[in-house]
Parts: sequence; structure tokens; C-alpha cells
Amino acid sequence: MTQQNVVVSETKSGINWAITAAQKPPAGPGGYILIPRRRILKNLEINGGQRINAWIDSMKASSPTHVKSTPSLAEEQNSWILRHPSALDMFEEIMDSSKGKKIVIFLDYDGTLSPIVEDPDRAFMSDSMRKTVRKLARCFPTAIVSGRSRDKVYNFVRLAELYYAGSHGMDIKGPTRSSKYNKNNKAEAVLFQPASEFLPMIDEVYQQLVEKTKSTPGARVENNKFCVSVHFRCVDEKKWSELAHQVRSVLKEYPKLRLSQGRKVLEIRPTIKWDKGKALEFLLESLGFANCNDVFPVYIGDDRTDEDAFKKLRDRGQGFGILVSKFPKETTASYSLQEPNEVMDFLQRLVEWKQVSLRARSWV
Repeated sequence: MTQQNVVVSETKSGINWAITAAQKPPAGPGGYILIPRRRILKNLEINGGQRINAWIDSMKASSPTHVKSTPSLAEEQNSWILRHPSALDMFEEIMDSSKGKKIVIFLDYDGTLSPIVEDPDRAFMSDSMRKTVRKLARCFPTAIVSGRSRDKVYNFVRLAELYYAGSHGMDIKGPTRSSKYNKNNKAEAVLFQPASEFLPMIDEVYQQLVEKTKSTPGARVENNKFCVSVHFRCVDEKKWSELAHQVRSVLKEYPKLRLSQGRKVLEIRPTIKWDKGKALEFLLESLGFANCNDVFPVYIGDDRTDEDAFKKLRDRGQGFGILVSKFPKETTASYSLQEPNEVMDFLQRLVEWKQVSLRARSWV
């Protein structure tokens, strides 16, 4: 039986392995190295296993199934709050820093405007939250930036006067009727869709993932147009490894797609350099604030994907981010809020602050 070899470019191969000088096989024609096929398969298996383990560790870290109250945890919570104080407690300080600047509001949806629920199709926002966001949009340019498809978010929110950035900002549209922030009255005007060429691929991967994950109870696959979400909120933790293997078995055939982690969700999206931070920057530019020093963006979100927007604000040195979380998390946000009800309280205070400011100005 002859040993099979595989020709691999030493410089261009995407497969990494260690070969000592003594083990290194002789180079073939054109500077290529002849490597036994069995060795490649073994290395692929090892690398794949390491990647799966990393996925599972990440799933556990970002999606704890239970949190025990201990003295050390309380100390960690207090320390975290000192570094990321409540935006409600620090409201006056925040408003002082925004004086003389134009405030622009960016809001995530799930976990920010609506509670996290087991069935993603039932993540409804309350009527009181909707009324608050409507008032907010009358005071400041306001955008919803979500991993959900733009159409799904719009169906949840149902406010035509907002900007909507779905699929992590890969599908952006402006207000659908005339407003003080949409003076051209361009109904349903598409502002940006940087990943349109990926639509057939996303549909294909969605269908495959639906089929692959059927055997995992509780797994839910959602087509968000320019990305696919695999929800594991209702999956037993013992089955997370199985689910990660199922997702990887599909993704390994699609090198132009990448996987990221959210709160009990695996997100599959194109490898283009686009995220919520880029979407925030694009919307600021669309609103005419690209090179303004007097703009004050406020971004509120609860998910790991919102960190791109928090970091963008920190890099710009403008505005601030607010993380919605009951537990300490690594974040570049400046402030925190614990849950959607606190988000609503903060937004209501913003509206009241604006109304008081306008009344004071009218008396001058």
C-alpha cells in the first residue's frame, strides 16, 4: 500500500501545524511541500476540535444558565458599578456633558427595548415603551440598530419616524414619512445594504442549518436576511456541544461567512468589515454629523455585538455607550442600566430634559 501525499503551499496554506526541521518533508516542484494526507486530516481534526471547544467556552461565558450570589460576586458587582455607574444616577452629569451639542440616540432592540424571551418571535415591546420611543424621536434623531432583520424589527416597533438598521447594520433605511430629520420625504429610501451579494448564500445556509439542527431540542434558526441566528436559549446546556458541531459542519463549507457570539445565540454573517459600530458611523454621516464636533451620540445596548458601537464612540471621543445588564460584563460602555424598564425611565428623562430646555429657551 502506497502512502498518499497532498501538495500544500508552504506560504499560502490556511492550515497551521508544527513541523520540526527534522520532520519537514522535502520540497516538491515549485517550492511546494509534500505532506502525508493522514497528517493533514489529523491536524484538521485537532484544529476543528479546538475551535469547537472555543465556541462552547464562549457560549458558556456569555450565556450563564445560573448565577450564584456570593460575597466575592457582590464585591465584583460593586467594583463594576463604580466603573460603569447607572445612567439614571448619573443623568445630570451626562446632560451637563452634552450641553451645546446635538444628541443622537441609537437603540438595540432585544434586551434593550423589549425583554429577552424564550421565543424570539414574541419579543414584543410594551405600549408604554413604544410611546416613550415615539416621544424620543420627536426630540432627537433616533435609530434602532439590531441583529434582527429590518422588517422584523419594524414590525415589533411600528414607528415610521425612526431610522432602522437591521442585520447588525447591513440593511439601513430612513424614516418612511416626512419629519424634521427626513426633509426630503423619501418614502422607504434604502440608505445602505453593503452585503446584498450574500443574500443567496445566507438563504442557503439558513436552510441547511434548519435541517442540521432538527435533532437538537430547543434549537431555533432565524433568517435575519443578511445574517442567520441560531438561538440556544431553550437548548439544554449538555446539548450545546452537539449544536456547535452542527453549526460548524455547515459553516466549514462557507469561508465567506463568519460566526460571532451573542446572548444565547450564534450569529452567522458575511465576512465584510461591517458591524453596529460602522452602522452608527454611517447613520451619523447620513444625518449630516460626519465631521461635526458638536454631535453627542448615545448608544444603548445589551449584547456583545453592541460592543462595536461602544468602542466606536470611545474611539471618536464623542457621546457614550450604555450597557443594559444586571451582571458585570467586560464592556467599553461608560454607563449601565439593569433592564428595559430602566431604559424606558432613562429615555423618559431625556424627553423631559429636552422639553424643559425648549421651554427655558422660549422664555429667553
